[in-house]
Amino acid sequence: MLDDRILVFRFKRGSKQALSEIYEKYRDDLLRIASSLLSQTQIAEDIVHDVFISFVRNRNNFELKSSLKSYLAVAVVNKARSFYRNKERNTTIDNEQIEQKPSDYKRPEHWILQNEQTALLNNALGKLSIEQREAIALHIHGNMKFRQIAKMQEVSIKTAQSRYKYGIEKLKVLLDGKVTL
Repeated sequence: MLDDRILVFRFKRGSKQALSEIYEKYRDDLLRIASSLLSQTQIAEDIVHDVFISFVRNRNNFELKSSLKSYLAVAVVNKARSFYRNKERNTTIDNEQIEQKPSDYKRPEHWILQNEQTALLNNALGKLSIEQREAIALHIHGNMKFRQIAKMQEVSIKTAQSRYKYGIEKLKVLLDGKVTL
């Protein structure tokens, strides 16, 4: 946390290197969250980039009150929610009708949708409610506690825990042993 405070301090004073370090530090986790929520790699990447663009634009007003990772994860979730609201308003295309293209991201150690298990998992995640996907993604990839998830979703801690639990149970049924959770 102290490391993040120093990075934010440097970033707010115009350090491009500090921004680069923040991006490198949290990019993969944020992409995992976005991909878990959206099941579409390119849109997930766009959302993460949009979050960082907003972060840069609002750096003068930004205050680090808790975890930088949690702040960025919540921003990703909010962008994903906005995407879904806009998508529901503008289209009635079924999730299965959308062609999923692999990412052009070329880092060899990058994890984005390159294997069959990940594709199966993302397809199954797409069948969960958005609330369950958020709880799972934020808890697993965002390392957020249920208290934080409950606050963000404006529900009780028990409800956040239930969303996570029932989401995981539904994933196990949908995947039927094809992917290990």
